[in-house]
Amino acid sequence: MDSFLAKDKVVIVMGATGSGKSRLSIDLALHFNGEIINSDKIQVYKGLDVLTNKVTPAEMQGVPHHLMSIVEPSEDFTTSDFCVHAKEAIALITSRGRIPIIVGGSNSFVEALVDCEEFRARYECCFLWVYVSASVLHAFVRDRVDQMVEAGLVEEVRGMFRPDADYSKGIQRAIGAPEMDEYLRYSVTGEIGDEQKKEAMLHAAIEEIKENTKKLTFSQLEKIDRLRRLPGWNVHCIDATEAFGNRGKPNFRASWEELVVCNATEIVHKFLLGSGGDDDAVVVVPAVNTVVAHPEIAGAAVAAAAAASV
Repeated sequence: MDSFLAKDKVVIVMGATGSGKSRLSIDLALHFNGEIINSDKIQVYKGLDVLTNKVTPAEMQGVPHHLMSIVEPSEDFTTSDFCVHAKEAIALITSRGRIPIIVGGSNSFVEALVDCEEFRARYECCFLWVYVSASVLHAFVRDRVDQMVEAGLVEEVRGMFRPDADYSKGIQRAIGAPEMDEYLRYSVTGEIGDEQKKEAMLHAAIEEIKENTKKLTFSQLEKIDRLRRLPGWNVHCIDATEAFGNRGKPNFRASWEELVVCNATEIVHKFLLGSGGDDDAVVVVPAVNTVVAHPEIAGAAVAAAAAASV
């Protein structure tokens, strides 16, 4: 193929919330001279950095991040808006001779972008799916919510609380904002001194955040499983379950490098060289359909999908 007909390369990292997508995208960006484009429909908004689990400047390790904290909290940011901004960011990154890496949990954003005829004509994509088994992921997500509470989640949501808040718009859609509403209302209007009731309400809100985050992961898994079956979506599944089992242990980073980063780097390297990386790499895809068929998971997935597209 003549060079002027060659398509620019784009790497897309997918996965359920809490699976390590952001960590891997930064690892890849450092290795391949890339820049990251956020595709999380809540992290595009300014504010609630703890609640939405945005990567910190230290975690970014100097890697440029696009479409992060660019929208006012009360504004709407549609799928069409994302496609426009993402294409602009991709064009800017490729013009600098760097690799665009799209990462985020909002798979509806990614699907709309990738299925755009103009995008397909100009870009070639490498899809990576960071997979963590449900039992391991959900235990981690519960612990992460507790860590977010310790990091100031309650105070952060309280700072943006409004009695007339519309939880169907803007950043107020973030998991954690509507769940805290009843507790925060009572904190303002409840009887002074009734600390026991407030503590019980706060505990219930935190448990609801954990449960709704769990439901979101089910819905995300279903969506990725559907996408990987579509024509042109040659999704490479990287099983990070074993590495996640070492979280908090001294060997976690080494385990992550060996089991996740090395595999992902090999796939992307082949892709960038144009040596058939989308077909040659050995890919082990977990039986997601079997997982989703479990009654508890199926019910949670349906509930999450009914609430919002991911």
